[in-house]
Amino acid sequence: MKYCFLFVFFFFGLVNLCAQGRYSGNVVDAWDKKYLEGVVVTNGKGEEVKTNARGYFSISSFMGDTLAFNFPGFLEKKWVANSEYFLFIELQDRARLLPTFQVKAEPYSFRFKDGKLILVEETSGEKTTLSQQAGIAIDSTSPNPGFVIYGPISYFTKRNRQLRAYEKRMEWEKRRQGYLEVIDSDSLRTSMMDAYQLDRKEWDDLILRFNAFHATHEFLDWPKVRVQEALETYFRLEVLPED
Repeated sequence: MKYCFLFVFFFFGLVNLCAQGRYSGNVVDAWDKKYLEGVVVTNGKGEEVKTNARGYFSISSFMGDTLAFNFPGFLEKKWVANSEYFLFIELQDRARLLPTFQVKAEPYSFRFKDGKLILVEETSGEKTTLSQQAGIAIDSTSPNPGFVIYGPISYFTKRNRQLRAYEKRMEWEKRRQGYLEVIDSDSLRTSMMDAYQLDRKEWDDLILRFNAFHATHEFLDWPKVRVQEALETYFRLEVLPED
């Protein structure tokens, strides 16, 4: 009887160890904590998914397997799957590992920082955006890395189009701050999953449908309180049975 009990205990322990679970979370830039869209997440079986606009991903994996996170221009990060199913992954930009130095050549000064050689305008106190700066950058995302010129003289280059698109994206994200504070709240998610007796997959499916329901305005300029009220109303209508 004793050996039978030990066998059953060992069997269920082995099943639990080898159990496949669903891992999800967000991937951000380690330097500015901005969400990274398009990060490739790969599990131990070679299956892969990509992060969405808010850096979110969801992928199945067995405990003990390794999840790999890859994004152009960033260092690869690996994480061994365990009992923690919601992850917050930070990726390091390769260019930010390069040294910083400054060169003065009157009447101009140049600073090499984060992989960029930037013209320093010491006489001007005005702040410029990325797409308005002038300088030389290392393009680490290209298959053949090299230097590219950016600034006013290259306004229509691919580099500056990307910078302007990035600035617009950051402005859009700023206008959706109230939504992100609600959706990325671990405490709110946990409490609502408990209240409505949901598992993680059911939660993710409801959030996707909630987003689709509000796709016309995308929660632009909505405060946190308004987003949370809308989310709770939607869950009551979708989850609770009708009388």
